[in-house]
Amino acid sequence: MARPSPARLNMFFRTIFLIALVLAIAVGGGAASVWYALKAPEGFGALRAGPWTAFPDLGTPQAEPYSKARTARDGILTLGRAEGLSFTAQTDSAGAPLDLRCIYQITGDTPAARFWTLYAANAALTPLASGHQRPAALHSMQLLRQPDNSMVITAGRPAAPGNWLPVTGTGPFALVLTLYDTPAASSAETRETDLPRIERGFCADA
Repeated sequence: MARPSPARLNMFFRTIFLIALVLAIAVGGGAASVWYALKAPEGFGALRAGPWTAFPDLGTPQAEPYSKARTARDGILTLGRAEGLSFTAQTDSAGAPLDLRCIYQITGDTPAARFWTLYAANAALTPLASGHQRPAALHSMQLLRQPDNSMVITAGRPAAPGNWLPVTGTGPFALVLTLYDTPAASSAETRETDLPRIERGFCADA
């Protein structure tokens, strides 16, 4: 039996290499696209209002597959449209990532809701500890209002007068605003003026 020529062997191994390369690109690219879709703060069905993002269909049968996968992976307890709507902000109103070294002013108002909560969270949206024997959270029943009924909340490590959302640590973080029993959950549009602005103040070096 004649042995294959070196040229045939080179062509055979080149073909095997190209097939393996194509499969690696296909599998790797597919996995990367799924990972990005699951990690992206925006995506299918996202509702944007300034720095805030919500997924109104997340707790409904109309939720698209990537949102369902994200919910299952992170163990998120979702709200139906009749129950409420949760908004997440990972940047301030200027588009800069939220940083625990900085102080932020959260000003304005929220859409009409029977009750709302605001808390600071890490990248996985797990609530942060305040470090001051109090939760890193506020709710609408404890809020001090301005004379025009608007709100001013200070989020940061140093103690602040009025409405203070204490946080600890360094690195990026997120703000989660959840509206319960709100018409915004069933509305197709949410205007930027309906949600508070997030403005960065002083930032410490460490």
